[in-house]
Amino acid sequence: MPDKIHIPLLRIHIGRFLFLLLTLVSLFAIRPFLEGYVGINFLMDLFVSAVLISGVYAVSEKRSTFITGLIIGLPALMTQWATYFFKTPVLPIVRELLGAIFCAYLVFVIVRFIFHEDKVTVDLINGAVCVYFLIGLMFAYIFAVIEGVHAGSFTMSALGLTHIQHFTYFSYVTLTTLGYGDIAPLSNEARSLAVLESMTGQLYLAVTIARLVGLHIAHSKHDS
Repeated sequence: MPDKIHIPLLRIHIGRFLFLLLTLVSLFAIRPFLEGYVGINFLMDLFVSAVLISGVYAVSEKRSTFITGLIIGLPALMTQWATYFFKTPVLPIVRELLGAIFCAYLVFVIVRFIFHEDKVTVDLINGAVCVYFLIGLMFAYIFAVIEGVHAGSFTMSALGLTHIQHFTYFSYVTLTTLGYGDIAPLSNEARSLAVLESMTGQLYLAVTIARLVGLHIAHSKHDS
């Protein structure tokens, strides 16, 4: 499948990571301002579904990665909405687990793309930013799974906050090492993963920036 979509009428090229980046940014920048008009849980599920769909498109460059993305993404999308029709305690855990697996797959595919490219492009930068967002979303799903399996793993459970949006907030606070402390891990598993996420976030930024700068310098010398 082509790496870019060409729209002759508009004469523009749309990188395959741009849609994913826009949906990820919308998840945090636009969704909170719509919560007063639409149900919070429904709105969160709607934006997450958009991320899942755009994620499948983001890995559509090769047939193998596209098919694998569909195999993982479709069940994740189905379980995202199945919780509205089937009230079983296991289904939300399955939903978060599939979400984590799908995010991990996207991270793997995009990181492989980043380190195989030999030139810095807008699509490459978009992909690098997407990975950072996806790491945070992946850990949010993992934290939700831990809380679902072992209730009380986070202080947030004492406040009755168990929806994925609260784990998403905690995940990105941890990823960026802000550490507000309003939500904290209590179990050993939760604490270990929180440490792993904070280290992952710092290492990813350092390695990726070094990679992009190195590519830019190498390409500049080649052109000169």
